[in-house]
Amino acid sequence: MGNPHTLTLTLTLALCLGADAVNPGFVVRLTQKGLDYARQQGMVVLQLQLAKIHLPDFSGSTHVSPLGKVKYSFHSMAIHSFQLPNSQVSLVPKVGLKLSITGGFIQVDGQWKFKTKLHFISGHGSFVLKVQGLSISVGLKLGSDGSGRPTIYPSDCSNHIGDVNVHISGKYKWLADLFHRSIDKALRKAIEKQICPLVSESILQRLEPILQTLPVTASIDNVAAIDYSLTGPPPVTAECVDVQLKGEFFNHVNRTAPPFSPPALSLPVDHSLMVYFGVSEYLFNTAGYVYQTAGRLVFTVTNNMIPKNFSIHLNTSSFGTLIPQISKMYPNMLMKLYITSTSTPFLTMKPGNVTISPMTDIEAYAILPNRTLAPLFLLNVTTTALAKLGVNASRIVGHLEISRVQMALKHSDVGPFSVSLLNAAVNFYIAHIILPQVNVILNKGYPLPLLDHVQLVDVVLQPSEHFLLFGANVHYG
Repeated sequence: MGNPHTLTLTLTLALCLGADAVNPGFVVRLTQKGLDYARQQGMVVLQLQLAKIHLPDFSGSTHVSPLGKVKYSFHSMAIHSFQLPNSQVSLVPKVGLKLSITGGFIQVDGQWKFKTKLHFISGHGSFVLKVQGLSISVGLKLGSDGSGRPTIYPSDCSNHIGDVNVHISGKYKWLADLFHRSIDKALRKAIEKQICPLVSESILQRLEPILQTLPVTASIDNVAAIDYSLTGPPPVTAECVDVQLKGEFFNHVNRTAPPFSPPALSLPVDHSLMVYFGVSEYLFNTAGYVYQTAGRLVFTVTNNMIPKNFSIHLNTSSFGTLIPQISKMYPNMLMKLYITSTSTPFLTMKPGNVTISPMTDIEAYAILPNRTLAPLFLLNVTTTALAKLGVNASRIVGHLEISRVQMALKHSDVGPFSVSLLNAAVNFYIAHIILPQVNVILNKGYPLPLLDHVQLVDVVLQPSEHFLLFGANVHYG
C-alpha cells in the first residue's frame, strides 16, 4: 500500500518565533507574561553567576596617632549571601529588551589583620561586608544568525552600589574604623568592576546556548522536512516580540519553491498567556505540494484490507451486484484500487473551522489469473474532511473526519453505469481503510520547534481566517 503520510501531510504542524517583504509561515508572539517567566528562570542562573564574584585580598597603610604608620590587610573573603530580589524586563521597540535589577544585596565574610612599628601592638579579626542597594541595567539586542536561529547579546550594561557597610570584630576594631573609607572604596570598586562582565558571560554562555537549541529543521521522513528558521531579527514593539519563522515544508533531495506565497498574518491582541502562535495555511499547503510533486500521494486498496462483515468486498462478485457488467466480464476475480492525488491538496482555515478537500482519481482493476490487471473504471473523487487539531506538551496532533465524498465517472471499460451505485463502497473504503491510517499518523503528531526542556501547557486553539491561532503557557525544566 502507498505511504499513509499522503493524506495527512497538509495537516502537519510545528511550533515555537516584523515585517519583511516575504510573509512568514509561522509567527510566535512572546508577551510580557512570557518574558516575565523567562526573566524568573534567568534570574536564578544570573544570581548563581554573580555569586562567583571574586574579591581579591587588598592591603594598605594609614597614619594613626600615636601609633604612627599602621599597615592593614583584608583577606580570605567569600560571598556568604547574594540576593537579587527585584527585577523586571521591559520591551524596547525596534531594539530588544532591557533587564533592570534593583535592591540587590551581597554579604561577604572575611578576615583582617594589622601591624604597627610597635611590634607588641598588632591584631586580627573577622569582618562582615554588606553591600546594599545594588542596581544593574542590561540592554539585550535580539537578532538571528546565519543558520536562522535566534541570538541575544548584551548591548550595554551598567551597575551601581548604593551603600557598603563593614562590620569588624576583634579587640582593635576601633582601629579598623579609622580606615573604613579605604575599605569601602576598595571593595566597592572590586565588586562593580566584575558585575557587568559576569552578566555578559551569563548571557553569552548560558542564555545564548539555550536559544541555539531551537531546531531550525524538523525532519519528518525520507521525503520531507520543515524549515523553522527565522526570517530575520525578531521585530519588537511596546507590546510584544514577534518571532517570525519561515514555516515551510521542503523536499530533502530536491528543494523547489512552492508556486504560492504565505498570506499576511495578523495576530489578535491578547496577553493573557505567555505565548501565541500564528500558523499559516501556507505551512500545511507546502506539505501537500512537497508530497504531491514527489509522487507520494498514492494509495493502494486490496481485498484483504476490507473487513469481513462489510457487504461489498473488492472482488468482481461483490461489485457485480452493483455493476453487473463487471462480474460478467471478469467472473470470480479479486479487484484492486489505486487512489492517486490529481493536484496539490489545500487546507482551508476559517474562524472555528479547518477543512481539507483533496481531489483524487480512483482506478479500479480486476486481477486476472495471470496476475495482470484489467482496467474497469476510473472515478474522479473529491473528499471533504474536517480537521480537528490539538497541541500536547511538545507536539501538534490531529484527527480527520469525513464530511462529504463527491464522485464523477471519468472513464469506464465495462460500459456506462451510475456512480451513485458506488457511494456506499467508496465512502466505506475511504472512511474505514484510508482514514484510520491517516489518523494514526496525525494522532502521533509532529514535533514543534521548541527550545530544549520547554513544554507547552494550558493550550487554547482557535482557527482563524487563513491561519491557526493557539496560545499557551510555558513550563521550562
